[in-house]
Amino acid sequence: MTKIAIVLGSTRPGRNGEAVARWVYEAASRREDAQFELVDIGEFDLPLLDEPVPPSMGQYSKDHTRRWAAKVAEFDGYVFVTPEYNHGTSGALKNALDYLYGEWNNKAAGFVGYGSAGGTRAVEQLRLIMSELQIATVRAQVSLSLFTDFENFSTFKPSSHHDQPLATMLDQVISWSQAMKSTRNLESLEQYRS
Repeated sequence: MTKIAIVLGSTRPGRNGEAVARWVYEAASRREDAQFELVDIGEFDLPLLDEPVPPSMGQYSKDHTRRWAAKVAEFDGYVFVTPEYNHGTSGALKNALDYLYGEWNNKAAGFVGYGSAGGTRAVEQLRLIMSELQIATVRAQVSLSLFTDFENFSTFKPSSHHDQPLATMLDQVISWSQAMKSTRNLESLEQYRS
């Protein structure tokens, strides 16, 4: 079955992202067309990128990198839950993305952003990063406002109008993740032939 990670992209104390990621996970878990797992980058204790060799070489020297790589490699696709800080994604998520390369390749991703402008600028930034990591991004996304979807900017109370965009985004991520499997299988076959 297709495996999708819901990646919690904030490590900030008191982060709003934890409630958002749980909301995404609960909605996704009601589906029967894929398996979902909540992956919190904060649980991997990744320092600022400390690998001496570029990740595209796949020569990881640190235990935390190998553990992170093994987790990321388990999945066919991802839903990134990102805050927006200063018109961009969190430094912690960017750092976690930068640690790896091949484990991300030829997979699909969708986005749930949150912030004063719905996290849309963070998602735009992530789309650029994903293209370099060879991750196909889907069009549908969820944009949550700190003004209307959080009580006192901290207690998550999403409006029901987000349910349909979330379902559409999940549909697209699952579909694209399944389609990308054939690309990964072709690459594996080519490596075997060479």
